[in-house]
Amino acid sequence: MLRRLLSLGLLVWLFGFLWFAILLPGPHGDAKTDAAVVFTGGEGRIARGLDAVGEGWTTKLLVSGVDKEVKLKEFAVEYEVSSATMKCCVTLDYESYDTHSNALEAARWLALHKYDSVRLITTDWHMRRAAYELDKAKPAGVSVIRDSVASRPSLKILFLEYHKLLARHLSRLWGG
Repeated sequence: MLRRLLSLGLLVWLFGFLWFAILLPGPHGDAKTDAAVVFTGGEGRIARGLDAVGEGWTTKLLVSGVDKEVKLKEFAVEYEVSSATMKCCVTLDYESYDTHSNALEAARWLALHKYDSVRLITTDWHMRRAAYELDKAKPAGVSVIRDSVASRPSLKILFLEYHKLLARHLSRLWGG
């Protein structure tokens, strides 16, 4: 009986991992939202957020998890953002340091500005956990559009992220 349960558990884990690795979320498109939030940490995320502002999909952008050493002017120069766009549309968050704190900071920002909709921007392999964290933290009634940045993750990244997602779901089940 124990052998069968272990085999079943292994199969569930394996099929879950295959689903996670093969069916990565994709970019959303041009739907309009009140705001966009970028969870930093992966290539192309910030550029996608700035594209969302530039294309008119949103008018406000929070870049969450910016290194404390990065200055506003340095950010603007690196990403070729005009001072007018930085002033009106871009907020840099220096407090967040992981996915959970990114979601908490984004939720505070969304509540402060009373936004009803947000475009969550992160890498495809990170989207499921980022969206899970934001869904748990965001104010009631805020709709979230998932806008993934396509990548070519290694097996190691997929393996680690899948287990982080599993751990997060299990910790919620056990009251964490």
